[in-house]
Amino acid sequence: MSADPQMLAFDAKCHLLIPGCGFEAPGLHTFMYEPLFTVGGFEFSKPMLLALLGTVVVVGFFWAAFNKPKLVPGKMQMVGEAGYDFVRRGIVYEIIGKKDGEKYVPLMVSLFFFVWILNLWSIIPLAQFPVTSLIAFPAALALIVYVLWVSLTFKKHGFVGGWKNITGYNKELGAILPLVVVLEFFSNLIIRPFTHAVRLFANMFAGHLLIVMFTIATWYLMNGLGFVYAGASFVMVLVMTAFELFIQAVQAYVFVLLASSYIQGALAEHH
Repeated sequence: MSADPQMLAFDAKCHLLIPGCGFEAPGLHTFMYEPLFTVGGFEFSKPMLLALLGTVVVVGFFWAAFNKPKLVPGKMQMVGEAGYDFVRRGIVYEIIGKKDGEKYVPLMVSLFFFVWILNLWSIIPLAQFPVTSLIAFPAALALIVYVLWVSLTFKKHGFVGGWKNITGYNKELGAILPLVVVLEFFSNLIIRPFTHAVRLFANMFAGHLLIVMFTIATWYLMNGLGFVYAGASFVMVLVMTAFELFIQAVQAYVFVLLASSYIQGALAEHH
């Protein structure tokens, strides 16, 4: 037995009722990984590997589905078309419109399935980690949308018109115009990209933390009378995993929905 007053709960020898073996809930260390290897000072970690594999999965799937399209689609092509059409008609056309939105469909489809796969790694054996629970990945994706939104705004409306669009400038607001301009400026240029990234990150972070906590608790309680509670904890693992499946898809949908709404706002005529 370890001489440490607190033995980690995920130690294989640590269970309830064993002296000196306390339960330590998972924390930030759960999201930290030692680099798999280092090249020239560049550290390559497990989350980066999963992000790379996610890219390969998405690109490989759509390449296999549409590389040799047939008039009567096979199963792979049918699934690919269904996924592509879901994003195109269910999100892009609904938010941006068919005429303006068609050119942005490939980007939104890519974002949707990439985010979904990065989320889905959480429940895949051996991977078991949602890449988007690390803020750097949602932030990078949100930055892509942010740069596109800002560039489209100024391209569509010009320099002066672009700032009017971003700040919500409207002379009819009268005395409250300065307040509205300041609020809209900070809301659109600072808060919007921040919340776009954090919404995805926070949901995946919290979900993964709960699954890990109940998983560790199940093992920790499997000793003596704690066996009864271990069963309840295991049920929660199953419940949280099923719930995460739903949340993973919803968060991918919401991320692309917001991206589409930002683009729609950039293309809309300012009044």
